[in-house]
Amino acid sequence: MTSSKSAPATAGPLRTRSVVPVVILLAVVAAAVVIPLSGMSTEVALALVGVPDPGVLTTAGLPAVRAMGELLAAVAVGTALFAAFFTPPQKDKTLDVDGYRSQRISSWANIAWAVAAALLIPLTLSDVSGRTFWESLPPDQWIVAINQIDVASSWRWAAVIALVAGIGQRLTLSWRWSVIWLGVSVLSLLPVAATGHASGSTAHDIATNSLIIHLFAAAFYVGGLVAVLAHTMRGGSRVALALRRYSVVATIAIIALGFSGIINALVRLHPADLFSSTYGLLVLAKALLLGLLAVFGLAMRRRIIAKIESKSANAPVDRGTLLRIGLVEAVVMAGTIGLSVSLGRTPPPAPLYVPTRQEALLGFELPGPFSFGTVLGLWRFDLVLGLAAVVLLSLYVWGLVTLHRRGDSWPVGRTVAWAFGCVLLFLTTSSGMGMYMMADFASHMVGHMLISMLVPVLLALGGPLTLALRALPAAGRGNPPGPREWIVEFINNPLSRFLTHPIVASVQFVAGFYIIYFGGFYEALASEHLGHMFMNVHFLISGYLFYWVIIGVDAAPRQFSPLYKLMVLLSSLPFHAFFGIMLMNYKTVLAENWYGGIGLPWIPDLLQSQQVGGGVAWAAGEIPLFIVMLALAWQWYQSDMRDARRGERQADRDDDAELKAYNEMLGEMSRSDRRG
Repeated sequence: MTSSKSAPATAGPLRTRSVVPVVILLAVVAAAVVIPLSGMSTEVALALVGVPDPGVLTTAGLPAVRAMGELLAAVAVGTALFAAFFTPPQKDKTLDVDGYRSQRISSWANIAWAVAAALLIPLTLSDVSGRTFWESLPPDQWIVAINQIDVASSWRWAAVIALVAGIGQRLTLSWRWSVIWLGVSVLSLLPVAATGHASGSTAHDIATNSLIIHLFAAAFYVGGLVAVLAHTMRGGSRVALALRRYSVVATIAIIALGFSGIINALVRLHPADLFSSTYGLLVLAKALLLGLLAVFGLAMRRRIIAKIESKSANAPVDRGTLLRIGLVEAVVMAGTIGLSVSLGRTPPPAPLYVPTRQEALLGFELPGPFSFGTVLGLWRFDLVLGLAAVVLLSLYVWGLVTLHRRGDSWPVGRTVAWAFGCVLLFLTTSSGMGMYMMADFASHMVGHMLISMLVPVLLALGGPLTLALRALPAAGRGNPPGPREWIVEFINNPLSRFLTHPIVASVQFVAGFYIIYFGGFYEALASEHLGHMFMNVHFLISGYLFYWVIIGVDAAPRQFSPLYKLMVLLSSLPFHAFFGIMLMNYKTVLAENWYGGIGLPWIPDLLQSQQVGGGVAWAAGEIPLFIVMLALAWQWYQSDMRDARRGERQADRDDDAELKAYNEMLGEMSRSDRRG
């Protein structure tokens, strides 16, 4: 592979080992913090669970391996981020030397993270059963652990996803694929959210969502810093630009860490427990470390950037500055990771009351039957989709302000559509609707139809990609791609071209309904908070992809006439209607164990609730269909008007040559008829 012009002239062979001592140091720090802190509460935790001591290999090894695994996952994410977004691709869209080096580091980190996650399976079995680590190590015991222990199953999925990312990064050199492997690397952290106190506590929906945000933010913060340090140590180019971009990432990450940490503490701690319990003291220590990182890290990065820019845009940071500033910050963050893992091993204070069955299963309790009063009177902020709605609306407003300052206009209708879409997404997920969706099939289907059928229609009509392309500045020739270039690449790549084919978009949109509900997946998804969140995200993305193709005002990889889009839309309608009819006539209760376990007293007949949900699915397409038809008619009218104006301009340029030629043809035909 040839290097790009931006690479150093003396790049030389790959030197991925230059960062290995740094990663080892951070792993040692994380383990040194987590082992003694976890040991402080090990005896209490074993007594609460009622299992014998499994031995030091488990009591010390499990938290140490977990801390090192999470650190490796962070390194994998950060270096994958660097390869995808901090280095420019070559002309043939392959990674340059710096990007290739970062992706190689990410690959090895992902593989090591997969090994650590796999090792946590027998360690978890040993911890839960009280048997020694060696007794839990045989392969047949792994199968027992995966089948019977949810935490062990989560480690299985983390290992598989990380291994896929690590192998994939070894096999591809394309810059486009580097973005995909970054997404897969981030996804490997998702199962970790199901392995702590968050998944088993009251308000576990809020606790799990906040833990997801916490894990992702920590991975980008720590891993991004390690990637920048590795790049600087090997004499890479554009260090100032990399630090500027990382500083933006770190600022967002530290805010997310603080926000999610506060939410987690509020869920599991009473204020009086902060100073009177081991768990509370650990929370305070972690908050203090994060505060120091926020002040120290951001201030020092500004000094480093200013020092580089005062010399040259490509001037490297000297090793002394790197060790004094970057390593100190990384070591503190590694210690914070160890502290976080020890929190997961420390029993939180006992709750002040015994939770009800609903609270144990849902994380909250519903006050009464589904109604407009209960839906609008209950509010429970969804930290994933509710926060996404707020962020999406804020970014859209930023784009409008940018255009306004530049003197550019933007259609009011698009703004109204986007605002209504974001507000509706927020109401569906963060009002009482989001709460009832988890406990009642009919309510779930109402929310499902809103998220998959109505919200995507409004978002597609908002034209967010067009607004972003007009508002964002270009990265500049030779620089790593910025957000504007990423959007252009998102639109113009083979995968988007495939997914936006009307047939593919229709099939993925419709088939998802049948596969989830009739393919045997619904009970597993409905009974887990992560599964419920997956369904909501899937419905939103698949719906947006479909309506982007049908009525979207943004540029798309494929262009079709309004008539063709109308035919695709009408051809998909029977499948939506048939899905609702199947639900109304289905005699088997979906997720019966889950809904029966919740036992809502106002829903004595689960099958009837399911039939009502089928009726909702059958009838819910009317309002979105009306909006889509209006949008298609308007787009059709605009297309005809553009063609007419284009014809008029052409006629003005050539003095109606086409019309005169047509009239002459008719006259010649008439004369031929008379002669005949």
